[in-house]
Amino acid sequence: MRKFFLSILDFTLFSNLFMALCAVAQALLTMQLIGSKAFYPLLALLLASTLCIYNFSIFLSKPKTPEKSSYKRVRWFFSHHRLMVSITIISALSLLPLFLMLSFKSKLLLIFLAILSFGYSMPLFSVGNQKFGLRNIPGLKSLLITTVWTISCVLLPILEAESNHLANVSIRDTTILIAKRFLFISALTIPFDIRDLFQDRQLGLKSIPVVLGERKAYLFCQLLLAGYMVLLFMFKGNGFSHDFFALGFTVVVTGWLIFKSEWQKDEYYYFLYMDGMLILQYLFLMAFKLL
Repeated sequence: MRKFFLSILDFTLFSNLFMALCAVAQALLTMQLIGSKAFYPLLALLLASTLCIYNFSIFLSKPKTPEKSSYKRVRWFFSHHRLMVSITIISALSLLPLFLMLSFKSKLLLIFLAILSFGYSMPLFSVGNQKFGLRNIPGLKSLLITTVWTISCVLLPILEAESNHLANVSIRDTTILIAKRFLFISALTIPFDIRDLFQDRQLGLKSIPVVLGERKAYLFCQLLLAGYMVLLFMFKGNGFSHDFFALGFTVVVTGWLIFKSEWQKDEYYYFLYMDGMLILQYLFLMAFKLL
């Protein structure tokens, strides 16, 4: 029984399905915070696009001998090569009809996001014989990931909610919502860079931990979360509301997980617990609304 559940967990995490669900949860979180009903075509598009882009990135960075990789995720992914190709193709094919269901502003924004997402891993530039993508540019790795996630899960839901007359969000609240989500996701991405510190140095990636050092990077994460709490208090002028305590609790848990990640190097810890905070935020918000 344990082996069965572990195989289900491996599929969920390493196929990037869990990551796709995280994107859906973050969009639902935005819709709840702005008082909008769920807009399902956008949620489906976020699910499919996250699966497609994350899988594409892994295919593109395939090592010469994936079965000997030090990462279980890589070994699992390429040992299920046909399955992952099928999932990626199905996800890609579903994007066009979902894309056509969105507003014109959202379509323009999605085109911009697609360029950033594929440019992240693809070797678009070359210096001499060496080719590199956007993530190889100093300081861009975490910034690109955080920017794409923030725009996808905050600005896109706001645009669709307003386009479908489901909500009306002021520029002030939109700015605060984007800023605080940017801080939260930034704080989550840095521990992944710390885990990959040695590999990033070998690849020449100028991530925040490579530039600041491991200790200062952990401190920087906590400062980002502190900034998130300040903006959370300011959002909609609600102060100490149910939303503040629900999301504030998840920030405390996130800060503790980041602190503990200094000793925890297990892949399940990062892909389940750390990434899982993106889903837990939405679940806690909904739970506190029932109180």
